[in-house]
Amino acid sequence: MSCVKRIMLLFAVILLAFAGVTVIRAESVVYNSNIHAGKKIALTFDDGPHPRLTPKILEILDKYSIKATFFVIGVNVKNYPKQLGMILDNGHEVGNHTYSHNVLKSLPKEKIEKEVSDTEKQIKKIRDYDLTLLRPPCGLYDKSLEKIAEEKKSKIVLWSLDTLDWSHTSAKQMSKNILKNVKDGDIILFHDYVSGEYNTPDALEIIIPILLEKGYEFVTVSELLQ
Repeated sequence: MSCVKRIMLLFAVILLAFAGVTVIRAESVVYNSNIHAGKKIALTFDDGPHPRLTPKILEILDKYSIKATFFVIGVNVKNYPKQLGMILDNGHEVGNHTYSHNVLKSLPKEKIEKEVSDTEKQIKKIRDYDLTLLRPPCGLYDKSLEKIAEEKKSKIVLWSLDTLDWSHTSAKQMSKNILKNVKDGDIILFHDYVSGEYNTPDALEIIIPILLEKGYEFVTVSELLQ
């Protein structure tokens, strides 16, 4: 399940302020590389794996010898274990995007822990893989998730550039926005599980050759933060 129109995030943040709930911006939370990364950027893909869309993305990344980071949802891992295996077999990084894509700020700490741990357990059933990256659905979280991340020695990873592919943005407009705004050290948000019109593959085919020509290197989130 994907976020309900991410544009509502702006309204949610305002409501949180009035509700007295804090959106944490701590050292354990990263939006991009805080060091001089040079011309390195990280592509990230949320909400998968998906039986059709994930292989399509993997094919494009393989074409250009690019490694990316996939923030997977536990229930989708359960339903599509083959596609998770494809992600790992191709040398990509995997992060935790919770089990059911619930907005974590609305949950008590024990339920947040379950969302995180159930995803870990589901992945362990398929591969022996240690998750060190967490991405909260819709980018919304509170102190509970920060504490959980510290306990697990994990990073909460958000993004510095949203492609808006979740809102069915055209490949042309997506590419224009990315190429206009991309900066060294960016973490770029895409999805490999979107209902309805899906233009991410076409956008990738436009931006990747141009960014490579400009001298950008595509790395995983963990590589970017090293």
